[in-house]
Amino acid sequence: MPSVLVVGYDPHAIPGIDPDPLRQALDAELARFGEHGVDAAMTLMVFDETAEPTLIASLTSRPWDVVVVGGGIRKAEPLLPLFELTVNLIRRHAPRAAIAFNTSGGDSVEAAQRWL
Repeated sequence: MPSVLVVGYDPHAIPGIDPDPLRQALDAELARFGEHGVDAAMTLMVFDETAEPTLIASLTSRPWDVVVVGGGIRKAEPLLPLFELTVNLIRRHAPRAAIAFNTSGGDSVEAAQRWL
């Protein structure tokens, strides 16, 4: 069974939004992987000193076929250093995994399928 790690920004760390609906959408997307025969996990990060050890622990927990990096990390200009850190940690700690990018929290399955 193929394996996918979805890496995103923790909605509870985004000021001014209700994080619960966003988290529910992320969980629903994660469940969709199972419907496509893909074993998937999600790691949500915050842009602080916990980001690097959190991501390394997830990346090294098992071999991943694809790591999907979410738009919450990629699209926000203030998070550019976190995006760079994420890509470089994937390269170092999961070098055999393809790296994919979704356009929203609702198409992570399709992003991963491009590389499975």
